[in-house]
Amino acid sequence: MIMKNNFLKKYTTEIDLFIKSSLKEDIGKGDISSLSCLNNDIMSTVELISNESCIIAGIELTKRIIKKKNTSIILKSYVKDGDYVIPNEKIFLLNGPQLDILSIERLILNCIQRMSGVATLTNKLSNKISHTACKLLDTRKTTPNFRYPEKWAVIIGGGLNNRMGLFDAIMIKDNHVDFCKSITSTLKKTEKFLIKNQNDIPVIVETRNLNEIKECFAFPWIKRILLDNMNLNQLKKAVKLINKEFEIEASGNIDEKNIVKIAETGVDFVSLGALTHSYKNIDLTIRVI
Repeated sequence: MIMKNNFLKKYTTEIDLFIKSSLKEDIGKGDISSLSCLNNDIMSTVELISNESCIIAGIELTKRIIKKKNTSIILKSYVKDGDYVIPNEKIFLLNGPQLDILSIERLILNCIQRMSGVATLTNKLSNKISHTACKLLDTRKTTPNFRYPEKWAVIIGGGLNNRMGLFDAIMIKDNHVDFCKSITSTLKKTEKFLIKNQNDIPVIVETRNLNEIKECFAFPWIKRILLDNMNLNQLKKAVKLINKEFEIEASGNIDEKNIVKIAETGVDFVSLGALTHSYKNIDLTIRVI
């Protein structure tokens, strides 16, 4: 499990690459608007204000952006990642050279608005199922080139990261099974792959019915069985059948309306693509003071 304070440590290279490409995308050959009228020898201060209640996320990313742009910029933060803020609450102050502040303020604002949206939605749904042992997972349904900040925000909001990409877990999905004709034939090939590569990478198998679940019992090295688009009755039968032999994840058509009942079936995880594709940006404002 990745804790929010360890995310940056684990994914420093990926976060730094994101910052570099984002600054290049926005600044290009130079901020000609600011160059036309501002002086980088003049120090100025801006503040970030929340216009609505939310779980704030992106403070540590902001620190990293400043470090990569200009370490002379001073950040005075009044909150930390994961804190709950209310309308008109002051989040932080930035003081530094005018040109450098304006060259990063939009990237900072974009990231915090989006990350806080993810964290707020994640926190809301996590709280709904907190009376169960079920945990909330994200998916790969992320914004291209913004996956790491979004998944970071899931952690800040109280959720857990599923696999980061196609490289850090094997997830046998319906397409794999259909190409290979059955769960059994697919997993036999997967087993050979694992043995050949001496790989102990976790394996998750997506199943669509009880018969596919039963096939999985011949492969005790499976880490988790994913129950795809099953109704409550099917989920209950699947949980009883699996009987704690494997971790159980429910996925597909899960939302705020049914997440509690699904979590109460006894599954270990629920995964929602909505955490990173249907969140609402938080309304925040950066202003000169």
